[in-house]
Amino acid sequence: MKNTLVIIPTYNELENIQLMIDAVLSQNENLHLLIVDDGSPDGTGQIVKENIKKYNSRLYLEERSSKQGLGTAYIHGFKWALERAYEYIFEMDADFSHDPNDIIDLYNVCALKGADLSIGSRYVQGVNVVNWPMSRVLLSYFASKYVRFITRMNIHDTTAGYVCYRASLLRKFNLDKIKFVGYAFQIEMKFKSFLLGAKIIELPVIFTDRSRGQSKMSGGIIQEAVTGVFIMKIKSLLGKLEI
Repeated sequence: MKNTLVIIPTYNELENIQLMIDAVLSQNENLHLLIVDDGSPDGTGQIVKENIKKYNSRLYLEERSSKQGLGTAYIHGFKWALERAYEYIFEMDADFSHDPNDIIDLYNVCALKGADLSIGSRYVQGVNVVNWPMSRVLLSYFASKYVRFITRMNIHDTTAGYVCYRASLLRKFNLDKIKFVGYAFQIEMKFKSFLLGAKIIELPVIFTDRSRGQSKMSGGIIQEAVTGVFIMKIKSLLGKLEI
């Protein structure tokens, strides 16, 4: 797994961050981890700093002054990774909803099966979600169905946030033109990858809701996704969607 980087955005993840650092970096000795922390007042960034020497050039921290949104954190991480010639670049949550044990399988989908984008999918084989209330399962499931219908992407989990990109795909993006910062960011990245002709493969994973810390989901984030998808599709049909 040389030249592989996992990017994890954080904001107030004190209860999870130490466990997550250890879990990710134990997967493979060549794996690197970048934490993009948005000025967490709970001391998340300080925990990362205390681990940097321990992990000897495998753990990195980028600190931002305030909470600026999931999408901008990943864009910051993508640019950081591309400047350092990483070949495989992951998105991953800090709260253990994404199982670190799936990292190697997602990597192999790109490295061995030739995918430009591998997706840890909750819905490619039924519904693999644990500890969510039924209302949230239904919202997420039908949101992905809605996105699939509007965009015509052959992707079951269009809102998934556990993914691995080949750097060669990310280099085709103008990362400064990524519009959305919340939930819709994941959809925008997949839709633009689809428009670029990327080879996209979904891998079934089990998504487990966080047991520590507080969710960052809000109604505004969901609304952004619902309206944003329709706008993106119209722009793509008119040839006005910047990639």
